[in-house]
Amino acid sequence: MEKLFGFVDQQIDRFLDELKTLLRLESISADPAKKTACATTAQWLADHLKAIGVRESRVIPTAGHPLVYGFHPGPAGAPTVLIYGHYDVQPVDPLELWTTPPFEPTIRDGKIFGRGTTDDKGQLLIHLKAVETMLKLEGKLPVSVKFLFEGEEEVGSEALTAWLPGNKELLACDIVLVSDSSMIAKGQPSINYGLRGLIYFQVDLETATGDLHSGSFGGGVANPINVLAELLASMKDENNRVTIPGFYDDVLEITAEEQANYALLPEGTAELLASSGAEMAYGEAGFTTAQRISARPTLDANGIWGGFSGEGAKTVLPARAGLKVSMRLVPNQDPKKIAALFKDYVEKHTPKAARLKITEMHGGRWFMCPLTEPALRKGAASLEEVYGKQCLFTREGGSIPIVADMAAVLEKPVVLMGFGLNSEQAHAPNEHFDLENFQRGIKTSLLYLHKLAQ
Repeated sequence: MEKLFGFVDQQIDRFLDELKTLLRLESISADPAKKTACATTAQWLADHLKAIGVRESRVIPTAGHPLVYGFHPGPAGAPTVLIYGHYDVQPVDPLELWTTPPFEPTIRDGKIFGRGTTDDKGQLLIHLKAVETMLKLEGKLPVSVKFLFEGEEEVGSEALTAWLPGNKELLACDIVLVSDSSMIAKGQPSINYGLRGLIYFQVDLETATGDLHSGSFGGGVANPINVLAELLASMKDENNRVTIPGFYDDVLEITAEEQANYALLPEGTAELLASSGAEMAYGEAGFTTAQRISARPTLDANGIWGGFSGEGAKTVLPARAGLKVSMRLVPNQDPKKIAALFKDYVEKHTPKAARLKITEMHGGRWFMCPLTEPALRKGAASLEEVYGKQCLFTREGGSIPIVADMAAVLEKPVVLMGFGLNSEQAHAPNEHFDLENFQRGIKTSLLYLHKLAQ
């Protein structure tokens, strides 16, 4: 490993220059105006795979943004690792909150700033640089490696979800490796073994054909903002537990082994307050902050609107109001079941004086990798050797729906080896990626692929 690690150290400036080139491509999947940019990014990745010596690479068209596939064989009988990542990024709004332009990557304070740095272009490139290092110095890989990069992860992975079942043979592998998540803290290696699921709704209420004078009509017709506020407030009790009947029926409780793992983790409150600017921790009673944000289900309003919000006063009784709400799900909650429970609750608790429309938007299943999985343990061992500290096991509060889909379709373990940090502003202005984690990530990937061959 010493020679390989030395090459990484020597070439790190070039690797960063290549990352900057990738980051300048404005691959915002949610923006139709960026369709060409997404296609350009996919082609850049396919070309880069060829440039670093990967035997096969190609762009695969889809109904949406294209996929990128690559393959390089290892020794006969060696396992095959499928490396997944996504090249699409979030929108950049509000632009005025960026210190430097989002698509002009800038290095300062030991970090690289720009949209997609940590989610997920920086983490994706880690594995390409690890493979390049081995091919340049050793002329071969210890395992067979397949690459699958998509351009729609930030908008629900619709194209990949549709393409996946019919291409199981092309993607046949022994392990799926994903770097699209976070470590607990800088310098503290950790590995994720679970992701929460997600369901998302929009609720629209209408109580009149147009806005009304609050003096002439107030108290005589329903106010949709009041109705929505009462409805939303009724969904939580004084302990911040969701009150929808049946919501917790299938929740897999935290096991004794997991409790022991959580005991090794930072409690989480100080980090949460520092990164969020919140005054105090707040959540479901009876659980630590770390458990609340990773192993417990939640229900949160993501947006609410209606009525007058301009300068000054306007005594209006609004005709319409709306709410966006998401639920993060944990094993063994069924998204379809929870969706039906939510709809039933909203319908039963909305007064007949309001016309109701419920729209189910995107979502995905939760994911869990057994703590006994050998590939997971080898990942932890690799992180420990590179970082020089015990690797901790944790669950991620966010959702990557395609991970659960790949686990189900390919029927192989998925290892979530993230090198980001929760403080790196993914999805927000001033997104960044720690340069030390980028460099250590390449070394960890090198070591991990060698361990998988053993």
